[in-house]
Amino acid sequence: MVTSSSAARVATKHQPLDVTRVASNDIPPLASTARSLTALIVVPTLQAGASDAGAVALVRILASAGHRTIVVSSGGRLTPEAEAAGATCITLNVASRNPIAMLRNAFALKRIIDERHCDLVHAHGRAAAWSSYFAARMTGVPLITTWYKGFREQNGFKRLYNSAMVRGVRVIAVSDQIAELINERYGTPWERIAVVPASVDLKRFDPSAVSREQIDAVRRGWGVGPNERVILVAGRMLRRKGHHVVIDAARRLKAMGLKDFVCVFASEDQGTRYAGELWDRVLTTETSDVIRMTGALSDPPAAYAAAAVVVSAAVQPEGLQRALLEAQAMARPVVVSDLGAGPDVVLAPPTVPDDRTTGLKFSAGDDAALAATLVRLFSMSDPIRNAIGARGRAWVLGHFNGPTVAELTLNLYAEVARPPIA
Repeated sequence: MVTSSSAARVATKHQPLDVTRVASNDIPPLASTARSLTALIVVPTLQAGASDAGAVALVRILASAGHRTIVVSSGGRLTPEAEAAGATCITLNVASRNPIAMLRNAFALKRIIDERHCDLVHAHGRAAAWSSYFAARMTGVPLITTWYKGFREQNGFKRLYNSAMVRGVRVIAVSDQIAELINERYGTPWERIAVVPASVDLKRFDPSAVSREQIDAVRRGWGVGPNERVILVAGRMLRRKGHHVVIDAARRLKAMGLKDFVCVFASEDQGTRYAGELWDRVLTTETSDVIRMTGALSDPPAAYAAAAVVVSAAVQPEGLQRALLEAQAMARPVVVSDLGAGPDVVLAPPTVPDDRTTGLKFSAGDDAALAATLVRLFSMSDPIRNAIGARGRAWVLGHFNGPTVAELTLNLYAEVARPPIA
């Protein structure tokens, strides 16, 4: 387990594993507990997003270590994947924010805990955490929560709602940035906060495993010419992701005379109000010739390989975005806002010298700064950009591989589930 208040401390804790173990991407044997556990994982949906993917990854880790997993969610396209990994999936609308529904869900979770003899509850998401909290209180089993991003707190009600995420015996933060936010907002003691990052499938996200034909197919699907540089923005189309900042930056790039570039927004959330606003912005800024809005990535490794750079323009703390880890694993340079990723996710000046960078950063919400940063990256020679990408892959290999994350997770579970000393 990593408890920390600075990126430097997290980096010190996360030492790279030996090459043979990293390459295998295997899950280590059951850590620090002599018995098999039954874990109840509660996640709003199994559709898309960090919590959904995180819950499925957790199932893989626990099941591979001999633990039993029960996943309660309102369902989604990742349900078959969770079941294939070893989970028993139960459908319940734990995504509802209705207080009556959350209380009703708490009693449903209590029944599951009692009937299935669950040893602990692990909640991903605020509504799920409230129901899990009350169920855990009624049954006496420990509660763990995982905090993926920096929730906004516009008022006292939002602060109370968000506080569900710090009511467990342990709070998992996916990045040091989020750990610091939790400590600053709620005064949660560091010994209750565990920094456990996401892991990347290093076999799947390997530049050498992607063919030229795959890359060409992706580019044709985007309608991108052979000499056009792709600025890829991966992730759900939500306002906090800052797609509007990218559009304004694209307008500036055109005004500066930059040619032969295309911004690709790869997102599942088509048809939303925000997506409509973005199209209006595209028309207003006359950037329709350089903006593509596509569906979800059908071949993510090839998509990253087809891009010149992967951008996160987040306008609120994002914690740890899988897209950034996957892009770095594919040896792609990344450009992120200072809220899009902390120094424990992307190595960028001034935190590290130029010869250690895996990407570049700009001030969140500043489209002029984003445009200038992209110009800086595109002005670099191919060897320099390639070196940035190579360092990014090495960084992910050493710090976000399956064995490292599995070991942290299993040790945390063993500690939480350990019977009290008589």
